[in-house]
Amino acid sequence: MAFRSPTIIVEKRKILIQIDSDPQPSVFDRVVAIDSGADEVFSYGGVEPEHVRTIVHGAIFTRGPKDLKRTALFIGGSNVAKGERLLQEAGKSLIPQFGLRVSILFDANGANTTAVAAVRASARHLPLQGVRCLLLGGTGPVGQRAARLLALEDAEVRVGSRDISRAASVCEEIRRRVARSRVLPVLTVTTEELTASFQDCDLVIAAGTTGVQLLSAAVRKGASKLRVAIDLNAVPPLGIEGVEVTDKGVERDGVICYGAIGVGDTKMKIHRAAIARLFESNDQVLDVEEIYKLASTLTL
Repeated sequence: MAFRSPTIIVEKRKILIQIDSDPQPSVFDRVVAIDSGADEVFSYGGVEPEHVRTIVHGAIFTRGPKDLKRTALFIGGSNVAKGERLLQEAGKSLIPQFGLRVSILFDANGANTTAVAAVRASARHLPLQGVRCLLLGGTGPVGQRAARLLALEDAEVRVGSRDISRAASVCEEIRRRVARSRVLPVLTVTTEELTASFQDCDLVIAAGTTGVQLLSAAVRKGASKLRVAIDLNAVPPLGIEGVEVTDKGVERDGVICYGAIGVGDTKMKIHRAAIARLFESNDQVLDVEEIYKLASTLTL
């Protein structure tokens, strides 16, 4: 009787295709991908929307449908608006009716994972339902996403900005996405405007431009109901005066404080978990809501 050697099934390598709108693809994102379980990372920089279809088709036509869960896309870059256009093109380039699709993670400029980390940090100390929150720099990429997540949790959200029309547009978009959301645009230019918007808040999250102070210690200490302050700016001067960049649940003047590095540890755990999740199936699109749902299952 002839001897038959056992059949050895070798799984395909996990390939993450990094699509980056910046000329030089992010080294940070590539390192995180490898540390999160990707075997190979193919990095493409300077990607424009018209380039996406060719990249996606290269991904979906090279493996059979049963192996496509081991290929995934990561859409990054520093320009979040441009990243959103790349995400739209990637979705249109898939052919799901024939099983020709791969999972996609969208986290341009870390906006999604940072917003999720900030809201999850808040939830450690506050029941988010009904909480009053002021988003400083609320019209920026991180601020918009944090506001959306808080609205999903039925918080009362004030979107702070130096441009009331931009804040109003952000609120309108959140209302479109989140039924019965309670969002309000507020001006935060003068001390008087900031004080009026902030004095009865339980939570403040500063997500503005780096190196710009958005909330002084004097105004912050005047908010008697404030319980949690989160500053996502790591470049001096910090966004919230009196919050240190390394704070992680540190109590200062009766307020629980988080700085950018303190939130960053949680952000990294979420980022790594999201990449690992991509390789579980080939039909996922992980945008901010999906990443938030994933984060709720993690020990952070």
